[in-house]
Amino acid sequence: MNYYERNPAASPQVDHNIRMNNRRNLEITGVKEVDSFDNEEFLLKTEMGYLIIRGENLQMKNLDVEQGNVAIKGKIYELSYLDEEHGEKAKGFFSKLFK
Repeated sequence: MNYYERNPAASPQVDHNIRMNNRRNLEITGVKEVDSFDNEEFLLKTEMGYLIIRGENLQMKNLDVEQGNVAIKGKIYELSYLDEEHGEKAKGFFSKLFK
């Protein structure tokens, strides 16, 4: 067991960055998990909260779970975060998603 496993609060902060090129290629770091995705919407759990990516013909180009990197291609229309403080909004989104 290493130092960070014994002391989770001491874990180094992982950066969360988004890089978009021409609304067609998206590279995201600091991704904890991919909750769901299809060709119109991705839901990612990131270091900064849940991130929703909406668009057209979306495809996962690259996924590196260990490093927390995701690359998506397709036409990007929207990026939005569900803040932790707005828990009700997140619950509403998830209930719609999983009906």
